[in-house]
Amino acid sequence: MSGEAESTVDPERFRETCGRFGTGVTVLTTRLGSRVHGMTANAFMSVSLDPPLVLVSVARRARMNRLLAQSGRFGVSVLREDMRELALHFAGRPRRGLSVPFEERLEMPLIRGAVAQIVARVVDIFEAGDHRLFLGRVEHLAAQDGPPLIFFGGRFETLAEAARDADSRLDAETGDEGMRP
Repeated sequence: MSGEAESTVDPERFRETCGRFGTGVTVLTTRLGSRVHGMTANAFMSVSLDPPLVLVSVARRARMNRLLAQSGRFGVSVLREDMRELALHFAGRPRRGLSVPFEERLEMPLIRGAVAQIVARVVDIFEAGDHRLFLGRVEHLAAQDGPPLIFFGGRFETLAEAARDADSRLDAETGDEGMRP
């Protein structure tokens, strides 16, 4: 990437634009000794089926960045739409008295009742601007039915809320009063 021109993209406009891509909401977890740490993240993706690989993106300034590098393993819990309080809790807005429904899989804490759970071992770490990308080989997975929590437009929403908000934004941008084909 050396020799490339410096970006003139406004960071806030970039965030707003990328916020139009609705994503699932996860809680990343890791264990270092007896200490469990969790962090809400929407930067998660599957990478490969064979071998089964997933990737998470963590800000360099986040404590999770150092902890994942040290522990070498992580859990991913894809939150159900009624788990908004857990998303907020692990996003840095802890709620006193909130009971976190952890359960253990392969000695890794995961959120009980999540629509998907994955445990992975870090196989590579990539530097990516102000983030680090942790590539993990999947060691455990589980899934159950249920609607996921979505991150859209800078907010945690249900699928129905995200669809309604997208329609409202489109109406505001086009002047449409709700007429749809």
